Amino acid sequence: MSWIQKLYETYEACRGHEPEGSEKLLPVSHAQQQAHIEITVDANGNFVSASIIGKQETVIPATENSAGRVGIKPPPHPLCDKVQYCAADYPAYGGGKPSFYKEYEAQLADWCASAFSHPKADAVLAYVRKHSLVADLVRERVLFAGADGKLLTRWEGEGQPEVFKVLTAKSGERDQGDAFIRWHVREPNSLCTAAWEDAGLQEAWVKFDASNKASRGLCMVTGNPQANLALSHPKRLRHAGDGAKLISANDSSGFTFRGRFTDDTGQQACGVGYEVTQKAHNVLRWLIQRQAYRNGDQVIVSWAVGGAPIPDPCRDSLYLLAGVSAVPAPFVAADADAGQAFSTRLNLAMKGYRAQLGPTDDIVVMGLDSATPGRMAITYYRELTGSEFLTRIEHWHAAYAWHQNFGKDKHFIGAPAPHDIAEAAYGRRLDDKLKRATVERLLPCIVDGQPLPRDLLESTVRRAANRVGLAHWEWEKFLGIVCGLYRGAFNNGGYKMALETDRRSRDYLYGRLLAVAERIEGYSLYVGGESRDTTAAKLMQRFADRPASTWRTIELALAPAKSRLRARRAGFMHEMDKLHDEIVATFEGDDFTDDSKLSGEFLLGYHCQRRVLSPPKTAPDTAEQDQPNE
Repeated sequence: MSWIQKLYETYEACRGHEPEGSEKLLPVSHAQQQAHIEITVDANGNFVSASIIGKQETVIPATENSAGRVGIKPPPHPLCDKVQYCAADYPAYGGGKPSFYKEYEAQLADWCASAFSHPKADAVLAYVRKHSLVADLVRERVLFAGADGKLLTRWEGEGQPEVFKVLTAKSGERDQGDAFIRWHVREPNSLCTAAWEDAGLQEAWVKFDASNKASRGLCMVTGNPQANLALSHPKRLRHAGDGAKLISANDSSGFTFRGRFTDDTGQQACGVGYEVTQKAHNVLRWLIQRQAYRNGDQVIVSWAVGGAPIPDPCRDSLYLLAGVSAVPAPFVAADADAGQAFSTRLNLAMKGYRAQLGPTDDIVVMGLDSATPGRMAITYYRELTGSEFLTRIEHWHAAYAWHQNFGKDKHFIGAPAPHDIAEAAYGRRLDDKLKRATVERLLPCIVDGQPLPRDLLESTVRRAANRVGLAHWEWEKFLGIVCGLYRGAFNNGGYKMALETDRRSRDYLYGRLLAVAERIEGYSLYVGGESRDTTAAKLMQRFADRPASTWRTIELALAPAKSRLRARRAGFMHEMDKLHDEIVATFEGDDFTDDSKLSGEFLLGYHCQRRVLSPPKTAPDTAEQDQPNE
């Protein structure tokens, strides 16, 4: 029960201290619901006006059962609910669903008759007892009835009303009884007319709801006896339509509890206080809405129990350094200081987090996913101290950093995000299931400091080497990701982000040679006014598998390009010949004639040499040079 205890502690720390601009944490015994209609009444329950509001997220009072209602007889909410519940005249207008007005009115009446009543609730009760709700909404042209006086289920012709746009169609028909109502109450001495924003009404409902509970037992979260144990736990954690629950025990007729416990409610197996589970689920919902990574049903959320800001482990380095993931970043020149400059910025960013987060503060990283609509599982869970978490995040971004090219306005030095790594390994069209599995495999590498999966690394290397199978922009993006992954996976090799002219490994040197060949032919095509792929680009996949034999093919194909450049750009060609000879002379022993497969290291040598030969622009208005950027 550690996860629910941490969530409960987070609620207690953050309630009333939510960041500016953030949604408020839900109070106990409340839920969020999309409202479609606003009805305004006066303090005596007289109808004033009504309007359609689209789909507005609204905080409503809710019982333990109504917050997770399902089945053919779902229980009513106490105040705000569907037309099907609030309108006594819904059946008279031909409502297509059963009316639950009696249950709704009885529950609201019990609240209003108690010591915890509220004037707004009294006004709503007085209005619904007039049995004219649907008639008023039809008269205000919020709901629509046909010539026979029955509510329409289809709209024929143009100018479809708003109520038909917000309701979900079933078999081509829409039941207007599904429209959800929230209330405005005009009181003489109250400035707040919105019932869902009235703190006094919320407090009154919390006290009334607590007074009706009498399920005593031991709460396994707090370790204290509780007067109110939860019989049902909230849903709608990831979005408004999410029906999956983290805690669910409703098998009262099977073999779930037989032979283990003396009751069939599940409370002996998992006794959780009602207030505890409400607060824990409310803060989890709040955290997911604010700062979670989402991919379909998969959710990964990390937070500090004390409420301090922390870096998101599922984001790239640009987000960590700049605060937002899509801020345009200037091109960074490929020089020996590139890695040092990034390290300085990373250290400053981590110092900022450490200034607000204590070394012993609790950090939680939780992954959620569901295989069925009604059950949700915790797929990943870690508790760390603040210093441990920040150290591992810093190591990930430092070890796996490389020059990244994610598009025209997104160039940065740093580590890629897990979802970008998944696309680099399996393509942009990978299905959601494979993407979720890949992100889950990468999370321990970031948070726990585990090694990168070898098969994932090999897959990214193969895809980056298959240059002709990718669009140019896609290949540029994947190339930076692969180089960062290989550098981090083999960080004992001490790879730098700048060109290492003293590195003598076979794979690195062959990568440099490929970059030189591409530069020579590419510049020759530019001088001749031609536009086509170079031989080096076409044969990159074959070069990665059989470098020595493929290099002979590439070198022979360079003859026309060299002749053109010696005639028109002799100085440039002299420098390229000199560089080529230096690289070939650096090979040791029989490395140059070794035709065995290259590792991903050749991409590091290729990328570094390519950046030296064709350095990126340092500003958008840089004039085009005689030797253009490719």
